[in-house]
Amino acid sequence: MKKNNYEHIEYMQECLSLAQKGLGSVSPNPMVGAVVVKNRKIVGRGYHKKFGKAHAEVNALEQAGDEAKGSTLYVNLEPCSFYGKTPPCTDLIISKGVKRVVVAMRDPNLQVNGKGISKLKKVKIDVVENVLSKEAAQLNESFVQYITKKLPFVTVKIAQTLDGKISDYRGDSKWITNLESRKETHRLRATHDAILVGANTIKADNPELTVRLVKGKSPIRIVIDGKLSSPNNSKIFLTAKTVRTIVFVAESSFKRSCKKVESLQELGVEIYPIKTQNNHIPLLQILKLIAKLNIASVLIEGGANIFSQFIQNKLADKVVIFIAPKIVGNGKDVVVIKNNRSLKSAISLTNVSYRKLGGDMMIEGYLK
Repeated sequence: MKKNNYEHIEYMQECLSLAQKGLGSVSPNPMVGAVVVKNRKIVGRGYHKKFGKAHAEVNALEQAGDEAKGSTLYVNLEPCSFYGKTPPCTDLIISKGVKRVVVAMRDPNLQVNGKGISKLKKVKIDVVENVLSKEAAQLNESFVQYITKKLPFVTVKIAQTLDGKISDYRGDSKWITNLESRKETHRLRATHDAILVGANTIKADNPELTVRLVKGKSPIRIVIDGKLSSPNNSKIFLTAKTVRTIVFVAESSFKRSCKKVESLQELGVEIYPIKTQNNHIPLLQILKLIAKLNIASVLIEGGANIFSQFIQNKLADKVVIFIAPKIVGNGKDVVVIKNNRSLKSAISLTNVSYRKLGGDMMIEGYLK
């Protein structure tokens, strides 16, 4: 590999590290980091800190000041070329006299896709593409899916015993995993726009579904409750004015339960009636509506019926499983697949990684 390529990789890795600092703060925008280099020295760093605020390129070029002229700008996503909440970054790059721009990946947003690069090339700025493109795409996997498919990126999180149970014979699930695993769960919550559960989870566990064990913003809380049977005094409803809370309910139940709907709305709960199909709320329709609400990523936390539906219907993109070294025998199975599957037709994960958390094991992978 040429020396220049090694340098490109080194500086792009810095961009990716900077970009990650925006995790949980910039969605549905992408995470972007930028580095300004002159005479093989970094003279400016920046990242997109918050949705609606200055982009990474703006912050990096501002830090570089006069050193930006004749420099190389590294950025993990193609600079924007249109007026949105902020002016086009391409215009600033041109005005600052940047000599070269190194980009990890093109912006999948059709408003930009290739247009930013084309604009830079027209004024004779040298553009280098596809430096750590795979790493850049994985970093912004939620954004890519949200933009290209108009669907949120869905992660299923499961906490289970060694024999595949999510609760004991009494329905008790506190606590299957250890404190380290629960902290990691809260980190997952903080990095997703929303967290989704079914009504059975609300009734059985009465969870808060907030971020408490680590620093971070609590996600939007979503409940699929076809019959609108969750109690009004559930914790998530009583705190709906503090943390945004959404309930999807069957259209028929919505019409029958006017008083309950009104009382929940007074608590600050947003309620969306959904037309059922075969007496079930269609999950794909919910995901499409979630995306329209500018929610780019969803963490599914329960229960078994919800896990099973998202996995079996191939609506989940990623699975994170925490396995505790415990065996309970009788208990609730983690996933219930309706159709019998052979080993050859088993639902498989790819790009699997493993991490030990105390005595627990965390397994992370993508659904094929």
